[in-house]
Amino acid sequence: MNYQNLKLEKSMYRAGGKNFTHTLEMLDPSDNYKDTPLSGLDAFERQLKRFDIKVSGAGSDMVEKFFATSNSSALFPEYVSRAIRQGMEETDVLKDIIATKTRIDSLDYRSVTSLQSQDDKTLKKVAEGAFLPQTEIKTKSNLVNLIKRGRLLTASYEAIRYQKLDLFTVTLRQIGAYISRYQFKDAVDVLIHGDGNDNEAGYVRPINNNEITYLDLLNLWEIFNEYEMNTLLVSPHIMMRLLQIEEFKNPATGLNFQATGKLTTPMGANLIKSISVPNDVIVALDKKCALEMVSACDVQLEYDKLIDCQLERAAISCIAGFAKLFPEACYTLKF
Repeated sequence: MNYQNLKLEKSMYRAGGKNFTHTLEMLDPSDNYKDTPLSGLDAFERQLKRFDIKVSGAGSDMVEKFFATSNSSALFPEYVSRAIRQGMEETDVLKDIIATKTRIDSLDYRSVTSLQSQDDKTLKKVAEGAFLPQTEIKTKSNLVNLIKRGRLLTASYEAIRYQKLDLFTVTLRQIGAYISRYQFKDAVDVLIHGDGNDNEAGYVRPINNNEITYLDLLNLWEIFNEYEMNTLLVSPHIMMRLLQIEEFKNPATGLNFQATGKLTTPMGANLIKSISVPNDVIVALDKKCALEMVSACDVQLEYDKLIDCQLERAAISCIAGFAKLFPEACYTLKF
């Protein structure tokens, strides 16, 4: 099998803009392993098997196993990157509020918009030979604000060499969770305040500022004329107040909450609780068309330090931003 003879080098992390696993897959395609005991493993996982490195479970190896040879040490940054991405995915609620994700190869990006009057949205009858009404799509005036989020991982090889990899993975996953939570905070900020293109969220006021009523939520639902209010974002404080509304005490709603930990509103919207949402608003949106996530890169690592210096100090970061797609797909109940 080819995977046993590959020469691994740190230059594989910067080969033609591809990440380490993509480069490995080009050299050692997974399709070659169909109907073999290695079927189901990707190129990186086959390299772990090659060097007998176990990264999880009761029999996981120690960190120093990666640095037993120069070849195996080249695998360490990808292991770190995967553990961080796993932490981001485990705590990721962005998937529940973004309509699309765009990957770019630069730090400058303009999203598109289609500003339409009510008349433009009406599909009128068209006489034979007449021109069809047109919808203009154009780029926005301002660039998407891309934000770099990350952590500096500081540890000497001597300090972690005898640590089990499954324990080290927990720490790396937590770093990924931190990045994911703050990206969600950035997304909420854009939903409320806009992306710099005069598209702040419209709002309705509660009937009584001292309490939240079911009628307030109905008024918020009613304002979504051409869109569907399918997601509500609230702070823990607002969540507690919502749970005291009589309509939220429906037995079916309670059973679903007890069984899954997820709460839906009586009008069917998914309710997401997060400390990233301010206490003075409830954010309502149509997740199918409200927000675009723009990513300039996956998890970035200083892999030279991770390989040559056996960790020491390594920067871990992600660059991403958010753009509002259709302003009328997001409103707030503002206290």
